[in-house]
Amino acid sequence: MVQPVTASRRRWLVLALGLLAQAASCAFLYGIPFLVPVLQEAEGLSLAAAGAVVAAPSIGLLLTLIVWGAAADRYGERLIMALGLGTSGLLLSYAAWTEVSLPVLFGVFLLAGAATASVNAASGRVVMGWFSASERGTAMGLRQTAQPIGVGIAALALPPLAQAYGWRAALLFPGLLAIVVAVLVAALVTDPPRPEPVAGDGGKPPSPYRAPALWRLHGASALLVVPQFAVSAFAPVYLVAVRDWSPLAAGWFLAAVQALGALARIGTGYWSDRVGSRLRPMRQLAVASAAVMLLVAAGDATAPWLAVIALVLAAVISVSDNGLGFTASAELAGHAWAGRAMGAQNTGQNIAAAATPPLLGLVIGDSRYALAFCVAALFPLLAIWLTPVRAERD
Repeated sequence: MVQPVTASRRRWLVLALGLLAQAASCAFLYGIPFLVPVLQEAEGLSLAAAGAVVAAPSIGLLLTLIVWGAAADRYGERLIMALGLGTSGLLLSYAAWTEVSLPVLFGVFLLAGAATASVNAASGRVVMGWFSASERGTAMGLRQTAQPIGVGIAALALPPLAQAYGWRAALLFPGLLAIVVAVLVAALVTDPPRPEPVAGDGGKPPSPYRAPALWRLHGASALLVVPQFAVSAFAPVYLVAVRDWSPLAAGWFLAAVQALGALARIGTGYWSDRVGSRLRPMRQLAVASAAVMLLVAAGDATAPWLAVIALVLAAVISVSDNGLGFTASAELAGHAWAGRAMGAQNTGQNIAAAATPPLLGLVIGDSRYALAFCVAALFPLLAIWLTPVRAERD
């Protein structure tokens, strides 16, 4: 376990800056799709070409999460966050100011995604280091709200900027935001105290991956991502195509559900602090996630009102475990390996997130939503067994 730290008022400033850094990263990573309509019109891109550009940041992120986590373990959180976020902002600003070809734009977005991956592990690691075990779950739950906040910022800022001034001007917004936040991180974040490492072979801390607990935790967390992305990817089209909602109504409905999901992440973090465990609540949420996905399937087959209520529950429950798995990864890994463990945790989740929509899309076909939701329920059922609850007591 990560050693307890002495309470300090500064920890709340560090948490705020870590959350802000992650939100700035998400505003870029998940904001590029908002530019696709204007980008297609201005550059004459096909949907496939635009899709490749949108995918580039996530590819870069996926390739470098563990590397950045290792760098944070070795060099400290402040430097790694500021360096990666600042580099990402400069790359985006370059793409906004310079006329570049599509391959160059893909490459810039790939590098910017690779750079901004530094924030994922480093911001989590700095929060872990400043908060004691009794409040760490709540702090990490707050930090996990950065994704919906970042997406909300992008949704509010990028479309109107792109419509008024073009996609390049809109791209300046996440670029400049990243640079400003990087400066704030460099100026105001303080790395937490580092406990003396327990030396292993060769004078270095032993790898926690010699035991199965972390491997099982990463696997369980990846499995629990499947229902989350089953809902986020297919709920909009389900409500519009099957339940005859308007796109606007479906959008507002799902935006409100996202807000509930953000609150749920904080609530589950607080819950884990009170019970003194991350993995027991995580396993209980896996049970709830499987049950509610089956409820969505039952509602689709029998009663539309039940399907809508179940979708709300599924959207909230399926995101509630994210902070628990992330926190537990660092705690089980120990301070010297926390960054790498959180990077590995994010890598597995991102792979599962990328694979879920196309695979479930094949199951759905024309209209087999109930079957797809039943398939999605199988993954949290496996996670119930895989979650290494006993490892917290070892």
